Parts: sequence; structure tokens; C-alpha cells
Amino acid sequence: MLPHWGETPVVDLQPRAIQLWLESLPLASKTRGHIKGLLGCLVNYAMWAGMIPVGNNPIALVRVKGASKRTRKRHNLSVEEFHKMLSHLDEPSRTMMQIQLCLGLRVSELLALRWKDVDWMGATVNVERGMVMQHLDSVKTEGSSKIIEIDAELLRVLQAWKQLTEFDGPEDWIFASPVQLGRLPISYTAYKTALQAAAVATGISRIGTHDLRHTYRSWLGAEKTDLAVQKALMRHTDVRTTLSYGETASDEMRAANSKIARRALIPE
Repeated sequence: MLPHWGETPVVDLQPRAIQLWLESLPLASKTRGHIKGLLGCLVNYAMWAGMIPVGNNPIALVRVKGASKRTRKRHNLSVEEFHKMLSHLDEPSRTMMQIQLCLGLRVSELLALRWKDVDWMGATVNVERGMVMQHLDSVKTEGSSKIIEIDAELLRVLQAWKQLTEFDGPEDWIFASPVQLGRLPISYTAYKTALQAAAVATGISRIGTHDLRHTYRSWLGAEKTDLAVQKALMRHTDVRTTLSYGETASDEMRAANSKIARRALIPE
């Protein structure tokens, strides 16, 4: 936004010019919709602060096609599909997929994990940051920052990877990039490409990294996990997302995650 509009007075923002600019950006429709929303907030603030006359917000006239519509149906993996995909993955993508699905992590949270975040004795992992386009940031929501219980079998998967990787110090990224000499984690693009190749080899036409989080939720439901436990494990803050029933006891959360780990790590 700043390179293009940084020197433009708010009062001079015109809907047609903004729409043409948004359409020229090589971004997803949803991302362009977020940019439009931020521009609208800036204009609203300018009116609230008395910088421009109060009136209709011109950004409301901008249309971003597909911004509020999901362009692709999410694919919830079956247990069989998950294991077939794993058989087509090399390390560290194999371990990354196991960790992401078994804990229901967003891909940004997965990439931002450091070894110091793992409590081996307490069998937990601390999720407190995200990595977006190789830039470190906070997690998506305040409720997303949480210590998550890990099943013992999943801990063994992590321990096996720790013995393989050359970047195993407390401050190292768990999935550090050898290309970047460990200074950054493996890129989102590299991980997504590996998943997509494995999906195609499995017979799945298309899959995204966020489909693993949807699969996690689907498997929780298949295990008849209480909705309050699901909300806590998904780390949702909006009650409309998973129906809030209050906080859930840690042992219940650990038991639910263990059921998911059994599905993912022990072939039927």
C-alpha cells in the first residue's frame, strides 16, 4: 500500500483507481479484500479524527471479486490418504506434516517453532509466534498463543528428527532451512510444493497446508470429542467458530490429541 498510495492525501482516494490497482496485484482475492478493508479503515479513521468531512466511505464502492467466497473446497484427508501421502514425502516434509496435523497447527505456527519451544519432560510445545513469508510475527489471535500437550508417540517423531537435523540448538528453528544455513525455517512455498506433489502421487488433485488443520478438526469430530475440547485444541477465540463451553481440563485435551496421534502415526 505505502509505495503506491503513501503520498496520496486520503481525500484524493478514488474508488475506480483503487479497484484497478487491486486488480493488478498478483495476490489472492481474499488478500486483495483484506487490503481494501484496511484502506476503508483508514478513511473511516480520517473522518473520525476530523481530517476529512464525515460522509460515505468511497472505499465501500470498490468491488473485489471472490474476496468473501471460498474459491476451493477444503479437502479433509482420510487416515488412508494421510498415510499414503506420508509415504511420498522426504524429510523434513514428512515430520512437518505429522506435526501439523497431529497438533492442528497453522502453517505459519509450524514454520516458527524453535527447539526451545518443546518441553520434553512435560510433553508440551509452546506456540507463540508465526512465520509469514519468512518474516517473524505474532500468532493469528491472542487465543492462539498456547502451550499444547503432545502425545508420547509424536514426541518420539520429533526426537527422531532432532537426531537427523544439523540445526538442533535451543534457538534453532525445528525445521531450519539448510539453504539459508539455518538462519530461517524452510519456506512455505517449499513445504506446500512437497505436500502438493505427495497429494498428486496419492491421487488427490489438490491440497493446501490449511487442509491439514481442517483435517485435524474433522478427526476430532470423528473421535466424538466434546465441542469445548475442540474449541480449546483449535485455539479459537470466537465463540461462533466452535461453540464456546468454557475452558477444558488439560487431561481431556491431552487424551483428544493422543487419539489424533494414534490415527496419524499408527497405520490401521
